[in-house]
Amino acid sequence: MKFETAAIRLQTERSQHREHSTPIFPTSSFVFDDAEQMRSLFADEQEGNIYSRFTNPNCSELEQKMAALEGVDDALSTSSGMAAIFASMMGLLRSGDHLLATKAIFGATFTVITQWLPRWGITCDFLDTDTANWQEHVRPNTKMLFIETPSNPGLDIIDLEAAGQFAKRNHLIFNVDNCFATPYLQQPARFGADLITHSSTKFLDGQGRVLGGIVAGRADLLVDIKKFCRSTGPSLSPFNAWLLSKSLETLAVRLDRHCDNALALAKYLSAHDEVQMVRYPFLDTHPAAAIARKQMKNGGGLVTFEVKGGLEQGRRFLDALQMLSLSANLGDTRSIATHPASTTHAKMTADDRKAAGISDGLIRISAGLEHIDDIIEDIDNALKISRV
Repeated sequence: MKFETAAIRLQTERSQHREHSTPIFPTSSFVFDDAEQMRSLFADEQEGNIYSRFTNPNCSELEQKMAALEGVDDALSTSSGMAAIFASMMGLLRSGDHLLATKAIFGATFTVITQWLPRWGITCDFLDTDTANWQEHVRPNTKMLFIETPSNPGLDIIDLEAAGQFAKRNHLIFNVDNCFATPYLQQPARFGADLITHSSTKFLDGQGRVLGGIVAGRADLLVDIKKFCRSTGPSLSPFNAWLLSKSLETLAVRLDRHCDNALALAKYLSAHDEVQMVRYPFLDTHPAAAIARKQMKNGGGLVTFEVKGGLEQGRRFLDALQMLSLSANLGDTRSIATHPASTTHAKMTADDRKAAGISDGLIRISAGLEHIDDIIEDIDNALKISRV
């Protein structure tokens, strides 16, 4: 099946009630036909539902869809995107292991890597976006490469093909945060990714309603990640899984509109007198536009820019917005403006933010599904009002 068809037609088997839409299974546990079935299920001799901390029909449907859409063996749903990222690392890494990660990553991911993993004896070196000097950071105990492309919030692009070849050459688990692109725009497994993580809270939901996360990838790696999550319990609720699975049915059409609006907004901002820098993967001025076009179907729904007046004008700009929401979320039907330095990446030091390409005046716009004229009008008015 094509992407759009799989997102709609992969579904839990119908019950005796012949429902067209998958029902919600709000149950904590499941019953067994007899003692032997109970024993064999707990012994992993057959597949089936035991307890909703382990599996649930709604979670299984979402996981089946995401594995198919990413083009990988298996997937696991989690309670949030950060739970997925943490599980993808802690389910596989051990004390004494070394991790490589790019500098341009989400603030909470940076916190996990720098503050929490060292407590379990796991160390990390951070890499530049350019893959040219990565080899010098590899150690005998390096086990995983973690990247985010496009990055949050600077929209840096990492060459997935080059990164995949690097990981294969050094026998590393290649772990890609694909949240900003979604599997509709980019499939990292095509370039050698072993694991793909998502905050399904974002574009996969698409309406800012629920939290959720996904780890997709090789079946052999998912075995240990699932064991880790079974024991530690970052389970996705059946309702959230049901809603996210339904949301995937409209992912393609939503992303097409997000991308159209974001590109139009980026072009408008590029010509604005009050803006000194604009980043969008499919703009010709993006330093890695050619790489983005090679590995992405379209440029995504995020635009970043910097106003000429720096931090103070950036704050005035945010306060002057009338329609756009001020929120730390993204991927919503509603357009959202965020100031990363004071919100999503505030826990990073100024030097770490600079290394990740996050200036004090950087503004991130998640282009929603409103009419593009209304989005541009609100931003234009806010830029005029906030002018120094």
